[in-house]
Amino acid sequence: MAGWSATDIPDQTGRTAVVTGSNSGIGYTAARELARRGARVVLACRNEVRGTEAADRLAIEVPGAEPEFMRLDLGELDSVRRFAQTYGREHDRLDLLINNAGVMALPFGRTADGFETQFGVNHLGHFALTGLLLPVLLGTPGARVVTVSSTMHSVSNIDINDLNSEGRYGRWTAYARSKTANLLFTHELARRLAAIGSDVVAAAAHPGYAATNLQTAGPKLEGRSAVERFMRIGNRYFAQSADAGALPTLYAATAPDVRPDSFTGPALLGWRGSPTKSWRAPWTLNDRAAERLWEESERLTGVGYEGLKA
Repeated sequence: MAGWSATDIPDQTGRTAVVTGSNSGIGYTAARELARRGARVVLACRNEVRGTEAADRLAIEVPGAEPEFMRLDLGELDSVRRFAQTYGREHDRLDLLINNAGVMALPFGRTADGFETQFGVNHLGHFALTGLLLPVLLGTPGARVVTVSSTMHSVSNIDINDLNSEGRYGRWTAYARSKTANLLFTHELARRLAAIGSDVVAAAAHPGYAATNLQTAGPKLEGRSAVERFMRIGNRYFAQSADAGALPTLYAATAPDVRPDSFTGPALLGWRGSPTKSWRAPWTLNDRAAERLWEESERLTGVGYEGLKA
């Protein structure tokens, strides 16, 4: 992996990729670089104006690319279902599903379906999306599901008895738990795919500390201008670029040696640098915890993974 860059992405001609949250930041870079290597990319974004603008910008930056915008609100299960139904009608393959979108350290809130916002968007939305797209993933040889987690997962394990932070809410704890859930989801998805002999690869990645609008969204929402300024300063002087932060995701999505349930991140202290195998907390490899989270996620979302039962 040493020195791996976007120029090392294998040819993606004939492949189709869905990238959630791809109107800016890491998601946009991932979509752009996949398109640059020949993939057909679908930008799955909540905001129609920003998503359309991103698709137009990508088409200019990558001549010959034909990016497609499709609206997807991961905080609304009806939107997730509509997206999956539309995609299934209009596309006959899905080579790469990159579960990239996320929110970070928000004040307590609830999704349209009543879930705590960070758990609902970061985990449950992607859990439902992946399950609903599973038939087309299974029907595409060599497909991959890459879910973007964070080194912040190491701050807290999930609380299976309080997944929606009903008892006590801490914005950073809730974020960490949602990122742990991403890794437990990947762990269980990889196990279940292996159990049926599928060649679909479920892997995870994280960007290290990358300068995106993720850091400033929470403070801006609350009007905490001093914290927002502090985050902007950190992004400017300490973070790596969004382009660099996207490399672990791109590696997990395209490199030939990626293994199921792997976790890829930046080489330098998990902060910045070329993609490499990343440390993960032991609790993200706990089979029973992953199974219980899966069962609860199916119950909460109403999305069952047909053909991929335990």
